[in-house]
Amino acid sequence: MTGTYQTLTVDLPDGDSEAAQDLLHDVGVLGLEVRDREGPTMPGVRAPAPGEAILVAYFDDAEAAEAARAQLAESFPSARLQLAEEAQQDWSNAWKVHIKSVQVGRLWVGPPWEAANAPADRVRLVIEPKMAFGTGDHPTTSLCLGAVDDYMASHPGASVLDVGTGTGVLAIAAKKLGAGRVVGTDNDPVSVELARENAEVNATPGLELSGKSLDEVDGVFELVVANILANTLIELAPLIVPRVKDKLLLAGVLAHQKADVEAAYVKLGLVAEPGAQQGEWVRLDFHRG
Repeated sequence: MTGTYQTLTVDLPDGDSEAAQDLLHDVGVLGLEVRDREGPTMPGVRAPAPGEAILVAYFDDAEAAEAARAQLAESFPSARLQLAEEAQQDWSNAWKVHIKSVQVGRLWVGPPWEAANAPADRVRLVIEPKMAFGTGDHPTTSLCLGAVDDYMASHPGASVLDVGTGTGVLAIAAKKLGAGRVVGTDNDPVSVELARENAEVNATPGLELSGKSLDEVDGVFELVVANILANTLIELAPLIVPRVKDKLLLAGVLAHQKADVEAAYVKLGLVAEPGAQQGEWVRLDFHRG
């Protein structure tokens, strides 16, 4: 039908997700969205239940969608399947409705199309989301922003390292809040380019933003921040801990992952502090013993 497309939403055990994705690709989906518990879910979008994943498959017509539904029902009896017809959207702009500005501590962080609404009494950060994670409105980012604001208020001029900088939002926030040396690293070249663009837009020259690995970064830092996924935080612990002079903030961690991540850093000599939680996401705080 002109102007519409068919969606098939699949809720199923996380262990079946990859096989179900393979099946959907085999039947020729137009596109496939995967939501699982290891990755941040966009604001306003339904997240999967514990132990499950959500797949949203897009089809040209109802016949193809129904055929895929039947195959999935046969191959994955425990899956919950829902077909729907939706109006086509301008995807280049539709995603923008999910990106909202936030106010955390002294900061206002938001996308360019909301910048005119920023209060005059806040430190304003304008962040272009594009293809990198970290606009401020996801719980993992806002949890870090609050802690960065608190630390900079009591440690003006502190040096800051942002591991997995994404859009550069945490590095830029630290600089605008009075940090001294600020370094942001990311292994994704697209993120590094976007972080540099955002640093320029926010008039924060002097940030060291690059694709360097942690063992290529010089020095130690009074505040180290890493807003990345739990398994990566555990892998990077031996590289992150030596960079911490005083305080470490970790986010991108779900509540059920907290103990494993915390143990990896305590084992290497850091002292755990009470962190913070927003919904299912937690921030882990440490200091040098």
